[in-house]
Amino acid sequence: MTDRRRYGGVRLGLTSLTIAAGGLLGLLIGVAFAVLLWAISDANDSTSARRASRTALVEAGTLEQLVLDIETGQRGFVITKREEFLQPWQEARKNLPAESRQFTGTTTSPAQHRAAEQITKGVKSLLNDYSIPLVEAVRQGDPTASGLAATAEGKRRVDALRDQFDRYMANEREQLDAREAAARANTHRAVIAAGVGLAASMLLVTAFTVLQHRAVVRPVRGVAEAAQRLAGGDLSVRISPSKVAETGALGTSFNTMAVSLQDSRRRIMESVQAVHRRTARDLHDGAQQRLVSLMIGLRLAREMIPGRETTTIELLDQSIDNAQTAIDELRSLASGIYPLVLTVKGMVAAVQDLASRCPVPVVVESGVDRRMPSAVESNAYFVVAEAVTNAVKHAQASRIDVHLELTDVLRIRVVDDGVGGVGEAKAGTGLTGLADRVSAFDGTLTIDSPPGGGTSVQVRIPIPPQAPDAEGDDH
Repeated sequence: MTDRRRYGGVRLGLTSLTIAAGGLLGLLIGVAFAVLLWAISDANDSTSARRASRTALVEAGTLEQLVLDIETGQRGFVITKREEFLQPWQEARKNLPAESRQFTGTTTSPAQHRAAEQITKGVKSLLNDYSIPLVEAVRQGDPTASGLAATAEGKRRVDALRDQFDRYMANEREQLDAREAAARANTHRAVIAAGVGLAASMLLVTAFTVLQHRAVVRPVRGVAEAAQRLAGGDLSVRISPSKVAETGALGTSFNTMAVSLQDSRRRIMESVQAVHRRTARDLHDGAQQRLVSLMIGLRLAREMIPGRETTTIELLDQSIDNAQTAIDELRSLASGIYPLVLTVKGMVAAVQDLASRCPVPVVVESGVDRRMPSAVESNAYFVVAEAVTNAVKHAQASRIDVHLELTDVLRIRVVDDGVGGVGEAKAGTGLTGLADRVSAFDGTLTIDSPPGGGTSVQVRIPIPPQAPDAEGDDH
């Protein structure tokens, strides 16, 4: 019997699966790192932009303070005519060119740059076109310099500049707020993207781990367990198919090897049984018949000798007894090799004959109502014979029960009331022979032997779907 099953579906290569999973994992990690790098770069840009906006606001405040110093210094001088009130005015006048350049150089956008240029132009106009001439006029004693018109002109110019400063700083703060909001949004998106990438990577790693367990670890573990059972003599063990190419090929090779070993054992066993059958037949038809003929001839010769030849008669009687003993021993030997009743009448009759010759009472209950293939019959008979022999030799039993049942499966149960305690560690060659016979025909063997509770040997042998060989092959 060979295993010809084919399993549909595409078999996946473990190498291609590993490469695909590794590539996908690398892609996910690459995308996650790219997003993180983009977020870091964007955060750096946002930080630089915010720093520039704050610098622009500081420079705008500094320039506005210079404008206020100019206005405050000139007003004090105009009112008091005292030169010490011009000290802030002079400091502001000295620092104004450099501060104007720094102010226009820190702008953050073209629009802000244009606004800064207008402001610096207005500040220069305030100083050169109004403040310096006003101070010179006061120094020269011009009475109009202290008039209401001159003061109003200064206030108008300063208010206009302050409005420009306010608009400039408001625009800069709006840009700063927009940059901060954009930076927060980008950071939030980057965190989400990185989290999604990390979660996807973890899911992929988990899925690949589960896949490896199912595709590699579990099949290899199954092969190891099957190999252990095979090494223990269970040739019926098979490995379930796998859709992964490598483990599938391993399972197919293992199953092929197990089938080949099982077929080889079955062929060897059938060949041995055929040899035993022929040997028993040859002993019965050959040597046993000759011994019977010899004994008959000796008896005839004894009857032909006169009664006075006592010595000759005694010798003939002894020879006749020896011939009968040889016939009985030869008949027993032939029956042990292969019972003639097994070939002629079948397994049930052979088991009943075995029970009648057993030194321990054996009760046979049979539900077998038909003959089976000769290979199955002989195998089942010797299973019963070995189980009964083991019970007689080792169980110290006072009774043995044999139950036979036949459907599409032959069920055999041999139960004794002996000492029990038979386990794998105590199983000798007898139980090993039972396991070998049963596994050779795709059967199963179960032994239940609690200490002090007797031993129960249960065997299931499937019956091949073929016509039974009722008369045997060689008789």
